[in-house]
Amino acid sequence: MNKGPIALNDCDLPQLEELFQELGEKRFRAKQAFRRIHMHGARSLDDFTEFSLALRDKLKAKEALPLLNCTESSVSSNGTEKYIFESPEEVPGRDGVRKRIFEAVWIVSNGKDERTRKTLCISSQAGCTLNCTFCATGTLPFIGNLRTYEILDQIYQIQNLRQERITNVVFMGMGEPFHNYDNVIRAARILNHPDGMHLSARHITISTAGVVPAIHRFIDERQPFNLAISLNHPDPEKRKALMDVTEKHSLSELLAAAKRYGKELNRRITFEYIMIPDQNMSDQDLNKLISIARHLKCKINLIPLNTTLHGWRAPTAQEITGFQTALRNEGILAFNRGSPGKDVDGACGMLALKSLKARSETDSKKELLYAGHNAAPTGESPEGAEGSAGKNTSPAAEAAAMRNQRSGTGGL
Repeated sequence: MNKGPIALNDCDLPQLEELFQELGEKRFRAKQAFRRIHMHGARSLDDFTEFSLALRDKLKAKEALPLLNCTESSVSSNGTEKYIFESPEEVPGRDGVRKRIFEAVWIVSNGKDERTRKTLCISSQAGCTLNCTFCATGTLPFIGNLRTYEILDQIYQIQNLRQERITNVVFMGMGEPFHNYDNVIRAARILNHPDGMHLSARHITISTAGVVPAIHRFIDERQPFNLAISLNHPDPEKRKALMDVTEKHSLSELLAAAKRYGKELNRRITFEYIMIPDQNMSDQDLNKLISIARHLKCKINLIPLNTTLHGWRAPTAQEITGFQTALRNEGILAFNRGSPGKDVDGACGMLALKSLKARSETDSKKELLYAGHNAAPTGESPEGAEGSAGKNTSPAAEAAAMRNQRSGTGGL
């Protein structure tokens, strides 16, 4: 029998049945626990009124219902809300133990009735195993994959805080979901389970930067959830400069997997395309994108660049409209998803715990002043931002340097 801590909310139903049997309990307790957690949203073992006091005490002794700590939330001018979560678990790091910290975003519907679509964008990792050059999450140290309960509790916590139920979940927050495949799929299946939230599989979307073997596994398992691919460039070499995942999984392999998905599952795949002027919006880029889209059952979600990394700028309204219109004129489904939550750093590509880092930097500066030091904070050039901005470094080189730096970084 497992004598250490257990996590009921980290298990699917078969795992719970095995766990309760190990505890010397009947198997039907598993379904009671599953429903209490995932259907009724229990926040305490005291909510398990079906269980005897003795069983509840036994589970409390094993810390059997770990929950996230919501440390902060920020509301955008359009109603989008960003939440910062801290895991109860401590993990070892270079500078000692630390906790996984990550973000989730409640996205306001753009439809006529804002209450008809309540989408939650959730994280699957603390930090990210990849480093896309336009994404701020890649600048963070990677602290680890989220466990299943850490994925699900983002949803349950926010629903509890807002006292309203989501209609859609997108795995598009911090991290590469397919580098945490087992936990992500388990979480999605629990959300879809009839004894849980029973959220329709068509209302659950999992996004990947292009981890091709996991896409084939997704197809082989005939997973019922929507699949989105972060494409961002139709040219193989230029995509490699934007997204380091292309170094391992080529664009041609990715498009072949996307074609297989549409053919074997008879579903439309979604391509996400971050619009970056002077990087992926030229006429040549547009024509290559049209050529790709014509040969696949797909739709394209256009997303204006939200970050300012590498001195890149967001496209103008005229540039966005022109790009979208050109795609639609070729019969391609193309939608401008806009930048909800940008003013609270909650828009696509902006999840980087900015408010926490800002507070940490402020505290560090206060400590230096208190100690009477004049030296610049660690990692900051003495000449300030202008000194570092003057270096002639390509985005690809910066990404490589960041990857090397993160491999030995202690983290937050």
